[in-house]
Parts: sequence; structure tokens; C-alpha cells
Amino acid sequence: MTTTLRPTGPIQQGADGARARTYDVCDNGRPVGAVGIDTDPVFGPTAGILHSLRIEEADRRRGRGTIAALAAEEVLRGWGCTQVRLVVPADNEAARALAGVLGYTERSRNMLKTLRRPAPTLPDGVTGRPMTEREFTAWAATSVETYARNWMERGVPEEQARRKSETDHATNLPDGLATAGMSFHVLVHGGDAVGHVWVARHETPAGEPIGYVFDVEVREEHRGRGYGRALMHHAEGTTLDAGLGLLGLHVFASNAPALRLYESLGYGTTRYNLAKAL
Repeated sequence: MTTTLRPTGPIQQGADGARARTYDVCDNGRPVGAVGIDTDPVFGPTAGILHSLRIEEADRRRGRGTIAALAAEEVLRGWGCTQVRLVVPADNEAARALAGVLGYTERSRNMLKTLRRPAPTLPDGVTGRPMTEREFTAWAATSVETYARNWMERGVPEEQARRKSETDHATNLPDGLATAGMSFHVLVHGGDAVGHVWVARHETPAGEPIGYVFDVEVREEHRGRGYGRALMHHAEGTTLDAGLGLLGLHVFASNAPALRLYESLGYGTTRYNLAKAL
């Protein structure tokens, strides 16, 4: 058995250096599946994406998927990529197992919760209010750097992490605090601002409108007092008030306290984001 990749067409190349290509997976010249790769439009051209891998049912369990994935990684190396990532739906255990064999590790996951009315009430003495322009300016002054550092601490090269952070902020907040569909709220207790949450109107990959928590943080001196849970409850109320019944979020796999909190609040994992150094 000889498993090889055969291009289905020329490399698709964008003006910004982005590349994409699909291949037939062949066994002795006979197509048995397909694989697709891209360079990452967010992390940049040195980051690759294994965006699809399919082997026909009759040809599975013979190592062809493993060989095809490794061959695709070799192409990405030739393109100058230093990392590759892939996304696995939560219900695809076979794909997660294959990714583990190939050396991919979980970087983060996406989670989702179906909301019910009424929204949870906040603890006594705790209230939420819209973030002021002054507070937003202070947040914006450090948020790009903070978000980039979060990625770097999880093994993403600095250039890629900074590009990701700058792109996300520019895309999601073109008009700052006044950006349509964006809601920044502050949690207050005893007259002190103890944390904030950024909730947005977003869409699932299938195009379904949902609420989405882009950023939630309790100030360091106020942590360990249940304010994180209160902020998430406030985010649920904000989402319901916007007429949406689902609330999603992204969490780093290494952030165990946040994972425990979200799971205890009823969020379920929808997809795993895995990565590997090349």
C-alpha cells in the first residue's frame, strides 16, 4: 500500500500571502479520500490549518488518514509554517484520537449554553452597569497586549499571537465602545468595580445568532469571592435581553478554574481546538 497526496488544483494564493490547497488522498493512485490545508488568516502565514481530512468508510482503519495528515503537515512546512492547528467537533471522538496519535494537544475549546428565563439573579449588593467611556479607554489600553500574552503563554509564537490579538480587536471593535452588537458591562459591589464582561452578538459556524462572551475578568484583588459566577449570570441576562437564547465562549484548556466554572454553570463543549508545532 502506498498512500500519497495528489493536488486537485493549483494553490489558491491571496494578496496577503495566504495559501490554500486541497488534495486527493490516493492509495496506489486510487482516490480514497481528501485533505485540505490553509495558512491561517488570523494568526498569519506562518501558521497552518488542517481544515479537512476525509477517508472513505471502506478504506478506513488502515493508517491512510495518519499518512495523509503527516503529508499535509510536510506541505505546510514547505510553505514556511511553524505551527498547525485543527478543529474537532466535540462528538467526533475518532478525530480526537487520531489527532492525539499525530501529536496534537488541546489548546482551547468552545462552549455553549442554552439559556432559560428568568436570568439568574445577582447576589445581594451586587449590580451590573454599562462600562463608561473612561473605563473602556483604560481597558483598551492593555487588552491587546494582555490577549496576545495569553496566546504566547500557550506556545503561540509572538508574531502570530500579536497578529491574532490585533486582528481580533480591530475586527470586533471598529467603533470602540459604540460598536454595534457589543456590550461592555461592569460588576459593582459596595461601590467598587470588581470586574467586567464583554458580550457580543455573534454567529455559530452554521449561521445561528447567539450571544458570545469575548472577555470576562474579575480584578485580582476581588478574586475568589464568586464574582466570576456573578459576571457570567449577568452575561446571561444581557444575552436574553438582546433576544438571544444561546451564550457561547472560548476558554483555554490550561485555565482549569474557568473550565470548572463554566461546566458548573451548564456550558457544554462544542468543539476542541488542537495545535502542534511543526
